[in-house]
Amino acid sequence: MSDTALLNMGMRTLIGGLGVVNAERFVYLVNKEQSDYTEFRHTLFEGMTLDNICREAAQAKKEADERTS
Repeated sequence: MSDTALLNMGMRTLIGGLGVVNAERFVYLVNKEQSDYTEFRHTLFEGMTLDNICREAAQAKKEADERTS
């Protein structure tokens, strides 16, 4: 997958889950923060098992698919 395709897919996913305004707000906040992404990722998934993460990802995909159908 090209970088452009990944960016487009990511934005469509954000917009599908958050709406246009909150997706743009999210991108702004991520860009504004001078934080370490690796640390952010560890904090984001802290206390979650791989099974939990996979289950939530599958549920989010199902909900996004239903919204676009």
